[in-house]
Amino acid sequence: MSIGILTRRTFLKDAALALAASAATTRAAGKLHVACSSYSWDTFYAREKRSFSASLDDGLADVARSGLNGFEPGINAPEDLVRLTPLLRKHGLEIRSLYVNSALHKPEEIEASISRVLDIARKAKGAAGTQIIVTNPSPIRWGGPEDKDDSQLKTQAAALDRLGSALRPLGLTLAYHNHDIELRKSAREFHHMMLATNPKNVTLCLDAHWVYRGCGNSSVALFDVVKLYGARISELHLRQSVANVWSETFGEGDIDYPALAAALHKLKLQPHLVLEQAPEKGTPQTIGPVEIHRLSRQYVDRVFGAL
Repeated sequence: MSIGILTRRTFLKDAALALAASAATTRAAGKLHVACSSYSWDTFYAREKRSFSASLDDGLADVARSGLNGFEPGINAPEDLVRLTPLLRKHGLEIRSLYVNSALHKPEEIEASISRVLDIARKAKGAAGTQIIVTNPSPIRWGGPEDKDDSQLKTQAAALDRLGSALRPLGLTLAYHNHDIELRKSAREFHHMMLATNPKNVTLCLDAHWVYRGCGNSSVALFDVVKLYGARISELHLRQSVANVWSETFGEGDIDYPALAAALHKLKLQPHLVLEQAPEKGTPQTIGPVEIHRLSRQYVDRVFGAL
């Protein structure tokens, strides 16, 4: 290839970054809203032998110091918000979204699971002004090899749609989230949750790296998902890897995030942005949680500013 010819990847990257740069002068509303999941802080604290939840006030102060202005907690019960909400206000952090697990593939568990999610959602809406409820329907067994059969997939999709329908009158959006397990067996679980639910009731929390990893470390698969379901993306979870190992900070790596930003810009989407960088075996350990998220936030601004 001659020096004067740009690759498609480079062109898209440069185009997205140019859009971000121009947006810096046109965003009258101020700083781009970027949240971060509690999972990210939990894991980076844990590798330093610290507990984020045990020192929540200090932990949320670190979140604010890193330059983030939002926080996506994992919530198990409405009571979890009683302790959390005043501390978030203290540190100037919003809960525009929260993450909650659900059990929807077994008929005998559906009523209790939907009721629990709705109780959490009502509390979050009233106490914190939450807008998006992210749920990842539980697998048959966490970490197990079992896959749901057709009957279970149909049951789960119907329950997921019902949950989204119940959230809408509350002014809340349901966003479906997946890990890698839902991408097994030709991604039958992931696709059925999208195709068997009403887009008005069930949107997509696109966890870009879990789609990438679940499809065998495939960017082709990730961008095909955007082509298929892009219009349903209400939230974007952001994680990066280098040589398929999660990187310490969110930046350049295996996934071409500038190209993803350009694709979302083309669709005229402004999804809620949630950093979910986390360590795993092989992740470098060179800096602490505040600096990790400060640098990650800066890259989000560069790449997604135009949104």
